[in-house]
Amino acid sequence: MGRHSLPDARRAGSADPRIRARRRNTALATALVLTVVGGTAAAVRGGLFSFESSCDDDAVHIEVAASPDIAPALKAVAEDARDKDVTSDGRCLDVTVTARESYEVAAALGAGRKSGAQVWVPDSDAWVERVADTTAATQVTSLGNVASTPVGVAVVPSAAKALGWPAKTYTWSELAGETLRAKKLGLGAVDPARSSPGLLALARINAAASGTKDGDVRAATMAKALSEHTSDSDTHLLDTLPGGTQDTGRSGTGRNQALILSEQAAFAHNSAQDGGQDLDLFYPKDGSPLLDYPYTLVDEPRLSTDEGRAALRFMTLLGEAAPRQFLRVFGFRTDAESPSPALVAEAGGRSPQPYARILDDSASKGAVQEALGMWTITVESARITTVVDASSSMAEPVPGGGRSRMDVTKESLLQALATFTAEDEIGLWKFSTKLDGDKDYRVLVPTGPLGKAGISSGRRAKLSAAFKSLKPVPHGETGLYDTTLAAYRAAVASYAKGRFNALVVLTDGVNRDPGSISRSDLVSELQKLADPERPVPLIAIAVGPDSDRREVDQIARATGGSGQRVNEPSQIHAAMLRAITAAGTGATT
Repeated sequence: MGRHSLPDARRAGSADPRIRARRRNTALATALVLTVVGGTAAAVRGGLFSFESSCDDDAVHIEVAASPDIAPALKAVAEDARDKDVTSDGRCLDVTVTARESYEVAAALGAGRKSGAQVWVPDSDAWVERVADTTAATQVTSLGNVASTPVGVAVVPSAAKALGWPAKTYTWSELAGETLRAKKLGLGAVDPARSSPGLLALARINAAASGTKDGDVRAATMAKALSEHTSDSDTHLLDTLPGGTQDTGRSGTGRNQALILSEQAAFAHNSAQDGGQDLDLFYPKDGSPLLDYPYTLVDEPRLSTDEGRAALRFMTLLGEAAPRQFLRVFGFRTDAESPSPALVAEAGGRSPQPYARILDDSASKGAVQEALGMWTITVESARITTVVDASSSMAEPVPGGGRSRMDVTKESLLQALATFTAEDEIGLWKFSTKLDGDKDYRVLVPTGPLGKAGISSGRRAKLSAAFKSLKPVPHGETGLYDTTLAAYRAAVASYAKGRFNALVVLTDGVNRDPGSISRSDLVSELQKLADPERPVPLIAIAVGPDSDRREVDQIARATGGSGQRVNEPSQIHAAMLRAITAAGTGATT
């Protein structure tokens, strides 16, 4: 714990959204009596959280970088604090709030750069977790949550009526499917790589679809359709409504009549005096993801004592009655469990829409990573060569099902193949030892476009047949190192600009080819081949109890990729999506 942290700060920042409000209140109250720099009694007697004293010295200044939606409310609180001479340790509290997009701050902190702020208030814990999971990131410490707002689908009144609002309720996948089927509606969102509402909604659609037949295909189809209607900010997204100044995002034509928005964004739109038509808001019946605005210290160990105290003082201030009223005026919930009916009505909600039903795990790391991975390969299009271990150990049975590791691996690869579009480029190698003369590998299907003119169905069918034909080689060993180097050289040489390029290696063991290159020489060669300007991350997946994640991770990191381990081959597809996200952000998982 850092000098200025609250006990259990990490847990407070990642709690169940339905009880975050209670925990936040507890955390804020606890901050008044905890030791920050010295003993509790000394902190209180010394005026650490002085509420009444006048300014005895120069003001202590704090910079807060806040998500643009909540920045105006925090600015109002900061200005009110200055007007009322609110102090920290006897010094006036001078807080400057700057609106900054959460994804931009997360990228800067994830790269180890300084944000210029002592406090960061993004719109979702998802950004804090991404920074915390990134190698060499600036330290971030979440202390609790200052407000919340759920994510729903805002619809123009004529379209809402056609969809049965407010009496008819939908799940996320039903609502997305309905708007996509009725093409004239158009479902728009801010790019999920930049937007918490878009990302959390995509994760929910993805999770809901995954439990159905052909769920991955359906989720990819929805993501592809949504990608044709993305914007780069809430402002631009709202301008794609009828009468707005912009056409829909990527497709460049038409208008959106349904938007993935937070309740607060719908509230702000409906409250604006610009003459635009109000929106009606659907709250999906399987639960709304929650934006939870974590109050986060940036590079806590480097904060001075005065800065740490002032940062905590501003956090406690945000838990008091008057500042919480500022938050409500700007359309935020201060109690996730008991939303104000007036706020909901202004945002476009109305009973029987289930506006109080909040998802328990809307920002769970695994779900978000998988959604981002799917989004990356869906929107950018992919060039991926998959290299599969065919050593004899792949014949080992998977516990509980009677099938071999290879059987389940093939099933997972076929599942992944179904999610790729005609624009994607996919290839397949297999490896063991001495499969092709002295080579440990064999190219089964060269990497190429699934949708190349005239052979679209043929290439996909060829890959499907090749996956199904994979069999363990009797007495075959694991020629991992030589195969990885050869496949990576080929992937770099055939780099396709404008695509997500990657090499995926699946193995259930460690290198067992005594005549191969050494691990240290392999890592050195991969580092020489890797080019940040033409990135081809190696995604190495260690499958099963005999695999060594540390080995594959060390190898993959040399290229900017990551090593994953899965206990069951059925987890391969999800692991690939997580690794794709990690490769895109520089994170390790």
